[in-house]
Amino acid sequence: MEFLTALIVFFIAWKWGDWKNWKIYYPTILYFIIANLVSNLLTYNHPLWQYESSLVNRTLSDLLITVVVFPSTVLLFLPYFPNKITSQITYITKWVAVYSAVEWVYYSKGFLSYHNGWNIGWSILLNFIMFPLLWLHYRKPLWTWPISMLLAFLIVIIFGIPFNSMK
Repeated sequence: MEFLTALIVFFIAWKWGDWKNWKIYYPTILYFIIANLVSNLLTYNHPLWQYESSLVNRTLSDLLITVVVFPSTVLLFLPYFPNKITSQITYITKWVAVYSAVEWVYYSKGFLSYHNGWNIGWSILLNFIMFPLLWLHYRKPLWTWPISMLLAFLIVIIFGIPFNSMK
């Protein structure tokens, strides 16, 4: 399922993403990738969610999403980000709805499982934090890192991720 999702998202990004200006989005793409990889390291032995694939292992599933879906998301999300605050809220909410709906389909079809207290509600909350952080990183990257570190720390505390379980 990850392959199909990655393929669909890539083609959507190929058609509507801002590829000619990819260099200005590149730092935010790297931020998104790094944040996900750090999350995967912190929760490797104490996962909060996990892709369930019969074709590839967990690491390859995560890597496929990280290197295809997340860069494609940035190339689709940032170029069309509106200026007006009410439009920004609506825009972010639409992206959260799409990401959450895809996750719900994955979960309901058995392609994703939740663990250690995580559920779709936490994912929706995380998405409502993640999309503004992508925009903030694009505009003010140095502000984003301390916020992201605080968020990671809170997740470790809230979900009781033991330090000795981190990879």
